[in-house]
Amino acid sequence: MQGQITKFHERIGFGVIRASDGRKYRFARSEIRNPNGRLVGLDVDFVVESRSPRDIILLHGSPWSVFAHPTPATKRS
Repeated sequence: MQGQITKFHERIGFGVIRASDGRKYRFARSEIRNPNGRLVGLDVDFVVESRSPRDIILLHGSPWSVFAHPTPATKRS
């Protein structure tokens, strides 16, 4: 399913997605697979399980960032 994040409260880690069919879903930050900065206004793709969004993917930047593993910072001597 696709939609857009309309609200997000940093302090509590929850927000609202308005789906393309007009329904609204409350989500937790932990469901975002590729977190990156400000969330409000971003388009997303997600799966709905038991009326809750899961596996939320932010649709911005490179699509490969969803599958990338963070690399540790290298030390310079």
